[in-house]
Amino acid sequence: MFIDSHCHLDSSDFINDGVDKVIERAKQSNVNHMVTICTEIAKFPNILAIAKQSKQVDCTIGTHPHNADEEIEKSFSLEYIIEQTKLHQEIIGIGETGLDYYYDNAPKDVQIDSFRKHLKASVETGLPVIVHTRNADEDTIKLLQEEYSDGRLTGVLHCFSSGAELAEQALDLGFYISISGIITFKNAQDLRDIVKNVPLDKILIETDAPYLAPIPHRGKCNEPAFVAHTAAKLAEIKDVSVEEIGRVTTKNFYNLFKHASNKEINI
Repeated sequence: MFIDSHCHLDSSDFINDGVDKVIERAKQSNVNHMVTICTEIAKFPNILAIAKQSKQVDCTIGTHPHNADEEIEKSFSLEYIIEQTKLHQEIIGIGETGLDYYYDNAPKDVQIDSFRKHLKASVETGLPVIVHTRNADEDTIKLLQEEYSDGRLTGVLHCFSSGAELAEQALDLGFYISISGIITFKNAQDLRDIVKNVPLDKILIETDAPYLAPIPHRGKCNEPAFVAHTAAKLAEIKDVSVEEIGRVTTKNFYNLFKHASNKEINI
């Protein structure tokens, strides 16, 4: 069994086929659980509806750094995020949030303020934070360390593609590292070398669907079923069986996302 710890089932890429069919194909590929991730608070009601319609799906609440300035314009508050987590058991994490200095779609100070708000929400609710970071390693680890709050901050660096130092410092804080289909790409040897040194008990797998489809589907619309290809590549890197990757990453997922549903499995 595999878990897609990070996908975007609300994407318009899935409208024609239908989310139900995407979920069914995932189940046929032994992907029995997935988390659909919020990137804009304004879209949260639709994301929540998807999670409520399927016992295979949980969700998160938060604002992607690309949309951090929109969050301010729409006056979404820390209190609103916390309130929603109390109302809906389908919410199992905070985010995705973080810093993205590659595209710089929002001013850095606005991104930092939004990221810090989400970290505080994680501590307040006890739900793990899902961190997006690109070209912002130094500021990312700085904020994580500042908001660590005596170990009450937990989370995952999703779709990890940063340097070894960020991985090491995040692991020191007890964070998990989530691996996407990028590890299957031909030009990703540096990333594979880093992943090889990440402890197996701190790894999750994800698709980030509909983005970043792994080989042999690269260039196509990604979907949760394809997380099996990432698991296979990770098994090769770690020199263990694919079954072991499924078992360990599933156990890791439930260790981190303690409020996740669909726990009727033997791990």
